[in-house]
Parts: sequence; structure tokens; C-alpha cells
Amino acid sequence: MDLFIEKIQQLRGLMLGVSFSAVILAPLAIGISLYMMTHPKFLHLIENEGEFAILLTVLLTAVLVTSGIWLVAGIQQFRSLSNWNQRYTNYMKKRDDLDKDISSKFHLDEE
Repeated sequence: MDLFIEKIQQLRGLMLGVSFSAVILAPLAIGISLYMMTHPKFLHLIENEGEFAILLTVLLTAVLVTSGIWLVAGIQQFRSLSNWNQRYTNYMKKRDDLDKDISSKFHLDEE
């Protein structure tokens, strides 16, 4: 069981990196997409370029939706990892206290 928990603790760093990238990159993608969609030349492009404008609008909307989902997932993962770290710290403290109690009870530390 301890090996499993240690492996999860090692993977926590990778998952934390993923959540940080979501929190940083998703708002950037949302901002750029919104800037492009509200730019005056975008409206001019939509009026003059039929099929390309529709495709560009669909792609920018997909970026907005995907980035929004990515941002929410990243925030949830960050919160979950924060809770995991607190629980892991409590687990390690309780385990060490229990080991000390058992050692002192059975005089294992006197060798």
C-alpha cells in the first residue's frame, strides 16, 4: 500500500504541472480568441469571406469551449491535488506516530 501511495505522490508533480498549464494557457487562448472575434476586421472578414469565415468562427468557438473546459478541469484538479497533499501529510504523520507508539510499546528502539 505504501508503494502505491508513494507512486501517486510522485505522479502528483506531473498532475500539478498539467493543472498549472491549464490555469495559465486556457485563459490566454480564451483571450486571444475573444480578441480575434471582437476585432473590427473580423466582422469585415465574415462579410467578405463566406465559407472561410464560417470555418474560422467554428474553430474559434471550439477553442473557446475547449479552453473553458480545460480551465475548469485544471482548477478542479489543482483543488483535488491540494486536498490530496493535506491528506498525504496527515497520513504520514499518523503513520510515524503509530510506528513510534509500537516501537516504544514493544521496546523495539532499544536494540
